[in-house]
Amino acid sequence: MATAASPSANPISAELDGVGNQPTAEALSRRARQRRQIQGMVGVSYVIDAFVLLIYAHAGTIPATIGPAYAACGLFAVAFNIVLSETGFTERFKDHYFVTPQSIASMAILLAFTWIAPEVGVIFLSALFVVFNFGSLRSTPLQTTIVWTAMTFGLAALFLLTDKPIGMPHTTYLERFATMLVFVLTIGRCMFIGMFSNSMRESLYRSGLKLKEAYRRIEELAELDELTGSYNRRCIMRLLDDDIARAHRNSTPCSIALIDLDWFKRINDTYGHPTGDEVLRTFAITVFANIRNIDRFGRYGGEEFLLVMPDTHHDAAARIVDRLRAIIADLDWSAFSPGMKVTISAGVTTLKPDETPDTFLARADRALYAAKAEGRNRITVA
Repeated sequence: MATAASPSANPISAELDGVGNQPTAEALSRRARQRRQIQGMVGVSYVIDAFVLLIYAHAGTIPATIGPAYAACGLFAVAFNIVLSETGFTERFKDHYFVTPQSIASMAILLAFTWIAPEVGVIFLSALFVVFNFGSLRSTPLQTTIVWTAMTFGLAALFLLTDKPIGMPHTTYLERFATMLVFVLTIGRCMFIGMFSNSMRESLYRSGLKLKEAYRRIEELAELDELTGSYNRRCIMRLLDDDIARAHRNSTPCSIALIDLDWFKRINDTYGHPTGDEVLRTFAITVFANIRNIDRFGRYGGEEFLLVMPDTHHDAAARIVDRLRAIIADLDWSAFSPGMKVTISAGVTTLKPDETPDTFLARADRALYAAKAEGRNRITVA
């Protein structure tokens, strides 16, 4: 008789390790381990019911051979399923847990023994609830319909095509005790399956949260420059396009600044590229700490960065960027190397009506070169 797996066997979480229809080796190993756990629980379930049948046999209700025969049939089905699993046969199918075949096989065993030993039919018919409850954990609507239909035809054949008196023994004290165990164990297993189902939902919910966080992190990493943590060129250009479109649509100002670290090649040549990388990181962190929440800051290329300032006129933009220039110049760069100085130059401009991103950036670029030509460590407003 099929029953629930242990709470640690979560088939859904295992499938998260696979990619498309090609699960990883780890996922395949976990699937096989979970199938062994499930079959182990199924086998234990058969043995428990066989023990109850032995109590009925001791009470004289049924022959003593019924319990061992029932256990033998169930354990044979378990062994057969384990062989299919261990040989990898079940992995050829989408439903690699073989829920539908196992459910139908379990129902066939139960209905057959109800016909063989109708005096204790209550134990086998009660077990059908466990089988169906367990199968519903992973069944699709189609699989559920197939299992339900098979059970309906099986019950119809048993009740309508035979005159077997299906019994619920309760004459003697021992029979009443055994029948009580039937209901206690059936309800207990159904409750266990319910708890397992709940643990699966919680695990799936947690996995969903982890996946969302992973996707968010992937999207974030795809947008960020690995060295400085600022937006990469692709992302900052997309944000610039968005802000330009918004400014045109709402007739609001938008300013940008192209910022370049002065003599950065000289810093790399003199102090080494690792120090140059630290300079870029420190510069980016400093800018992030001193811009507004609405501003966008990204690496435009090399040591050149783009600062997008929505809803900002050119005078305010110039003050913002000049403040950044002064902060960068006043930092104690000697911590990286004695005597080191780092300054920036910037070209600031404000969007014109109906201006395109290309011409907008071109004006900022010309302003930046003008700042460099005038001696660096300064800003120029186009």
